Amino acid sequence: MTTAPTDQRGSAMDSATGTAPDSAGSPSSGETLLQRVILPRPADPFAVRALYLDERPGVPPVPPSQHLAEDRPVQVSLATPGGRRTRVHDRTSATVPAGTEVSFGAYFNAFAAGYWRAWSTLTAIELRLDLDGHGRVDVYRTKADGSQIYVGGEVVDGAREVRMELDLRPFEDGGWIWFDLSADDDAGEGLALHGGGWHAPHDAPGRAAVVVGMPTFNRPADCVATLTALASDPQVLDTITAIILPDQGTKKVRDETGYEQAAAALGDRLRIVDQPNLGGSGGYARIMYEVLHGTGPHAGGIDCEQILFMDDDILLEPDSVLRAVAFSRFAREPMLVGGQMLSLQSRSQLSTMGEVVDRNQFLWRPAPKTEAHHDLAAEPLRQTSWLHRRVDVDYNAWWMCLIPRSVAEEIGLPLPLFIKWDDAEYGLRARGAGYRTATVPGVAIWHMSFIEKDDSSDWQAYFHYRNRLVAAALHGPDDPGAMLRETFKRTLRHLMLMEYSAVALQIKAFTDFLAGPEALFPKLPVVLDEIRALRAEYDDGRPLNSATEVPPAELDALASQLFPEPPVGKAKIAIGLARGVLRNLRTPSSGLRDRPQRNIPWANAQWFVLAGLDSATVSTPDGRGVTFRRRDPQIFKQMVGDSLRLHRAVASGWGELRERYRAAQPVLTGREGWKQIFE
Repeated sequence: MTTAPTDQRGSAMDSATGTAPDSAGSPSSGETLLQRVILPRPADPFAVRALYLDERPGVPPVPPSQHLAEDRPVQVSLATPGGRRTRVHDRTSATVPAGTEVSFGAYFNAFAAGYWRAWSTLTAIELRLDLDGHGRVDVYRTKADGSQIYVGGEVVDGAREVRMELDLRPFEDGGWIWFDLSADDDAGEGLALHGGGWHAPHDAPGRAAVVVGMPTFNRPADCVATLTALASDPQVLDTITAIILPDQGTKKVRDETGYEQAAAALGDRLRIVDQPNLGGSGGYARIMYEVLHGTGPHAGGIDCEQILFMDDDILLEPDSVLRAVAFSRFAREPMLVGGQMLSLQSRSQLSTMGEVVDRNQFLWRPAPKTEAHHDLAAEPLRQTSWLHRRVDVDYNAWWMCLIPRSVAEEIGLPLPLFIKWDDAEYGLRARGAGYRTATVPGVAIWHMSFIEKDDSSDWQAYFHYRNRLVAAALHGPDDPGAMLRETFKRTLRHLMLMEYSAVALQIKAFTDFLAGPEALFPKLPVVLDEIRALRAEYDDGRPLNSATEVPPAELDALASQLFPEPPVGKAKIAIGLARGVLRNLRTPSSGLRDRPQRNIPWANAQWFVLAGLDSATVSTPDGRGVTFRRRDPQIFKQMVGDSLRLHRAVASGWGELRERYRAAQPVLTGREGWKQIFE
């Protein structure tokens, strides 16, 4: 552990921390910077501040007589929020008032050492802080089980740059490092932080030269906000070679308020490509195509080392771009670097820690031993043990994912899937070629959480089914039995819920998959119109604005709020399913064609509830409307038969289908295949 002399504060610190222009000094390239210390925005509520600062009295100050005893376990007391204890001046500087303490052991400012230990070439890092005032800086680390250990600290008495060298070797299974600042009782104005960051002891290999790609469909305001965020941070902008924005919508980004200012700040880095709506995979493929090959006046491609995919409907923390690039450059081998997803609806929630693909049923799901929608304001990093274990993943969703150019050159472009499974398939393809993916805490964006939609039942159901089959043919099991049993269970569930449009889309998805890989490119520009027309043929595919558009259900207030309990155990589930099937085979009461038996809230729309009804209105997941669903025995029998036939066809032809899709993969992911779409 070393400290810099007081008179070396200034440009040396600024180049190390990469501070914003309003901080003292003129920052240089900052090639060894891994992660800046960043502060919340002035308008951020307390819950969002908790992502940057832990202002609870969680870890007590260590008595000075014990500061020499490193690696000493620390007891932590839970406490309620203490309010805004820190005066934040800008994104990189703040003051800790006299007599108070603040921990930077929070999501965006703690250092996820376990991930750097596992995937990077680094064995040590350095914490650098530009401080002024009277107080202390103390450093803590954790083990993979969340156990906290005091590492060491320094006294601050005046203006100085503090440098602390920290060992990464104890983090094989996980763990974080962070620092706390405490200002003396008689510190006057307190202890000022003018900038700080976590650094590598040597320059990073390669170059920080990233192309940011963001396909969009009718999200002009969100796109302009992201472009503005990228342009507002000089150090982030210095790493960007180009920004490619495939605009696939009818509401153009160029026409949005604020676009001209953002475009002027970005200059010739910004390239907007107008193209028909080819979905997310068509947009991301266009980005990679422009980088590797180029079109029109940009033929030949774009010079870069990294390609960073981002969604169009996000809120960006700009430092995440620098962190992803730094992680990629220090990676032991080329690898994909994923950003985590925080919830836009509740911005202190970590929606997902990482995702894997179950190779048996071939479904994506949260990584084991993680929790979805974890509220970091209610349960901060320092007090949540499971967050300290390193989480390994199979892929990272493309709300934010960095792909090294060298990987893209070897394994090719995304599949022409429109939406769904393109990111998971790419991660599995990369893994098969020897390139792993890391989803890195502290690298993150805010994105709309999926709690307000059920896209497995709406128009996107087609893509869930077809693309899952395509990805499974390329990377899945030799025996598709478990996957097909799961998809047929979904058939029955949809039918019990009177979701006939979802089953119609499933049938179309299986049919199109059986048509082979040759159909994927021709379907790309037209399939969305096909599935929308098909879905509109069924009641559940034609949402109403309100249940008031149909006659009211004849239930009293009490009965309208009572719902059956879910069946528990295989026997009871089987009995409930059998009763539901029998009911579906009987002709419903004619009077229920115009009047629903019940109005069902979305939260209660379970198969065992609707299986006992002949008609019902069901609210949509976002609460903006309802669907009026009516039981139809003829549709039920026809769809069960069609689904069974197609499941058997996939099962019997699986070996041949796998061969066909795998043989076609070079065309589906190569320049010549996509050239027919883009040129």
